[in-house]
Formats: sequence, structure tokens, C-alpha cells
Amino acid sequence: MTDERVEGAPDPEVRAYRPPRSYTAAYKKRILEEYEQLDRAGKGALLRREGLYNQLISHWRKQRDKGALGALDRPVGRPKADPRDRELAKLRAEKEKLEAELGKARTVIEVQGKLSALLEQLAIGGARDEDRAR
Repeated sequence: MTDERVEGAPDPEVRAYRPPRSYTAAYKKRILEEYEQLDRAGKGALLRREGLYNQLISHWRKQRDKGALGALDRPVGRPKADPRDRELAKLRAEKEKLEAELGKARTVIEVQGKLSALLEQLAIGGARDEDRAR
């Protein structure tokens, strides 16, 4: 077989899969505004130039009418943390750490007081025992 193609026949070559494009809200808004100002021939030319389908334009119109395009203009991801919130979290963590250290210090002081009292009793008791032994 030879690789002869008939003039005007469709190309039988299978093209590689191209994943769907994603469009920014600004792009959608710009295309919708431009599309709505054109006549029928201009609309077709715009769609061909941008590689879009009429169904996609209809879908974007519905999004716009629902207010979804305005929502898409917002930045993606979590909002930036407020510096005051970070500072507050830092101070709370520091406070918890200091309270834990204070609790340990109070326990140590309490144990030292009991130990001191016990040693004092032993010293007094030992002195009495020595006095009795003499």
C-alpha cells in the first residue's frame, strides 16, 4: 500500500489526547463581553480564534448570571493569616508553657518545704535521742 491521500479527504491520523483547558474568571469575563458585542459571523470567528464552543459560552453565561464568575475572581487557597491571630496563638502557647513551668516550680517548692520540715523533725528528734542517751 502506498501513502497516497485523496485531495479533500479528512486526515485519518489520530491526534494525541489533550486534557481540557481551564479558564480564569478574567478570561471568561473578557470573552463573554467581546462575544456579546459581535454579530453572528463575528461570534463564530471569535469561537474559532479562541478554540471554544458555543456550549461553553452558554455555560459561562449561566455562571455569570449566578454570580459564580465573581466568586472565581477571588484568590485560590486559604486566606492569609492575620498577623494578630499568629501573634495571639504564639502568646497563648507561651502562656501555656509558662503555666506548666509555674506548676512544676510550685510542686518543687512544696516538696522542698516538706523535706525541710522532715529534716527539722529528724534533727530535733535526733537531738532529743542524744539528750536521752547522755
